[in-house]
Amino acid sequence: MLAPAAGHAGADSTRYETETFTTTYTVDGTGYHISGVRPMAAGSYPVYVRIGSIDESYVSLWANAAIEAAAERGFVAASVEYANARFGDCSVIKARANAIFDSSSAVSAISKLCASDKADCSKGVVTGGLSQGSIISVLSNDSNKRVRASSGQGTGSAYTGFYNLSEGVADSKHTQSGDRLRVINGEHDVFVGGSQAIAASQAPLVTGKTCSEGSHSCFRDDGSGWYIAKDNEVQDGYADHCFMGYGGLPLTQCAGIHVDQNYSSSQKGWELTPTIDWVTKFHRSTIDVLARGRSLLSRAVSYLTAPSTPRARRARDRCTASCDRLSWCARVSAGTGRS
Repeated sequence: MLAPAAGHAGADSTRYETETFTTTYTVDGTGYHISGVRPMAAGSYPVYVRIGSIDESYVSLWANAAIEAAAERGFVAASVEYANARFGDCSVIKARANAIFDSSSAVSAISKLCASDKADCSKGVVTGGLSQGSIISVLSNDSNKRVRASSGQGTGSAYTGFYNLSEGVADSKHTQSGDRLRVINGEHDVFVGGSQAIAASQAPLVTGKTCSEGSHSCFRDDGSGWYIAKDNEVQDGYADHCFMGYGGLPLTQCAGIHVDQNYSSSQKGWELTPTIDWVTKFHRSTIDVLARGRSLLSRAVSYLTAPSTPRARRARDRCTASCDRLSWCARVSAGTGRS
């Protein structure tokens, strides 16, 4: 177990003090850098991987904000450099995703991260990315089944008029479940559309989550789904492809290299905090607890609905007496409790 366990779930205000680290990985003989942040406390932690956009530095302010937030929540978090000078079609981007997330390769980014100090990928891997990096984030589960959940910013199945990625990125074409995806797009993201309507039409194609026409917030109860950041929500008044950026020229895309203060400090659906809180809840301890709870409930229900034998009647009486008796019901159904 991690300490403090409550903070690890990303569900409360507990945060870890952090430290930085660096490592490298190799793709076809070329070395690339990894910049990371992890908790200072002793222990082993799940892993968060952030992938940048075209020409974005792996140590950009946007990348640093994301990995610092994940590390504070109890993750070994890293931003990965890769060949991002140009965009690509599905085959190109899939190859880039595989180079980062292929667990069968000893020199891939994920293998190097999983072998790094304090990292334990058996506890889960989660991902996030921007633009091309968001597509790699969505496709990460195709290469590595330890990826539990993925988020994306500036994410669509088509980019401008030149790249149709639907054969690999559309819902049901990638292996990541729709309830493990969270996409945030800006309403004036010209690369995935240029208007709220088109940006909103792209997000359901990837996540499989649909809402009524004109919606800009379309989350499931579990936080998966999508959100369209509005102009009046961002600091510079223009929610573009890189809506988390601030300081660029008006009406341009991705020109602001600084981090939007609203993005870094607010709690609405499009900002950093709720997205990191959502993606970092998918680690082994949380999922295992939920699975055990479902198993206990299933066993209890089987006894509550069992044929009316003396043993079943006694089990029903004890189970219905108090919800606290659920563990007793599980022992009975497993043959280890007294009847």
